[in-house]
Amino acid sequence: MATPTPQPPSSASRPGGVQPNASPPKISGTQGWPALWQRRSALSWALWPVSQLYRALMATRAALYQTGLLHSEHPGRPVIVVGNVVAGGSGKTPVVMALVQHLQSLGLRPGVVSRGYGRTTQGCLAVLPASTACEVGDEPLLIAQQCRVPVYVASKRTLAARTMLAQHPEVDVLVCDDGLQHLALQRDLEICVFNPHGTGNGFLLPAGPLREPWPRRVDWVLYTGDAPPPSLATAPASGSTFGLQRHLASYAVAADGRQVPLSTLQGQPVHAVAAIGQPGLFFGMLRSAGLTLATQEALPDHYDFDSWQRISDQPEVLVCTEKDAVKLWKQHPDALAVPLQITLDDGFLRQLKERLASLASPLSSPDPFAR
Repeated sequence: MATPTPQPPSSASRPGGVQPNASPPKISGTQGWPALWQRRSALSWALWPVSQLYRALMATRAALYQTGLLHSEHPGRPVIVVGNVVAGGSGKTPVVMALVQHLQSLGLRPGVVSRGYGRTTQGCLAVLPASTACEVGDEPLLIAQQCRVPVYVASKRTLAARTMLAQHPEVDVLVCDDGLQHLALQRDLEICVFNPHGTGNGFLLPAGPLREPWPRRVDWVLYTGDAPPPSLATAPASGSTFGLQRHLASYAVAADGRQVPLSTLQGQPVHAVAAIGQPGLFFGMLRSAGLTLATQEALPDHYDFDSWQRISDQPEVLVCTEKDAVKLWKQHPDALAVPLQITLDDGFLRQLKERLASLASPLSSPDPFAR
């Protein structure tokens, strides 16, 4: 994932500020994919030799883990990794939350480990509902607040898993948020999430969006959109492929926890702001819900909002995503967060239950790192 370097733009130049009848803003750079990654062009071909060097480095790294020259660990609990093979946002966090809630419905006690992207702290930390996004990262904080399960962040996911199980031995299944390339943590099941861009031009970084070669072996591919991205059809994965139903909740959440029906916002001018991987999709869903976007503002993914100011001085209702709200409410407690909800395919859930049943034996291990 590219590291965003947000600078608070002026009100005239801030990305995404448009009038309701204007065309949606083009998402570029840290807000989405460069045009370079969306098709094979002269520039992407020029960078192709560099991408082959990247491929060689990734292959060497994988071989070192496979031969044991680089150490990897298994926590003694089933490990489900949810990630992607492309740079940028693909909607992993809503999938993680839906997955955790489904595991809870099965009577399991899941825990989540994450890198904690965007945090300013070091080491391994437990994520508490009262934590701040600066301390633990916005996505882990949202998961902890919404799912109420143990969540730990560390640059080394093995450290996060070890610490979690030492403090929460009741956890019987681990979900790793964004860890397909983190080979130090051994895993039992892999879920790869794609947005409608798919694999883009199919090239590795920096010529394309791929973090690693595709296709590769995974257990499941989950995609958002009405149909699988065309690039997945030409390079299918080895695992089963299922679609995700993505929709907004019928309500927004205020900073004090109140639920505000979206129907009560219809007819009012709305200032929509989003600092996520695909802000345009969020804006479109708000419009589909009947809201009038007087202003829409797309900011870099994981934007911290510390210096953010509204680009409109009009009396507009400020609406954001749940992920942004954990940071935005500190400065703008009047903001309303609209939850993005994911419905997992029944076929996927049946297969997941069967696979988890086959992994039941590690649950009895008294020492999670005894191998």
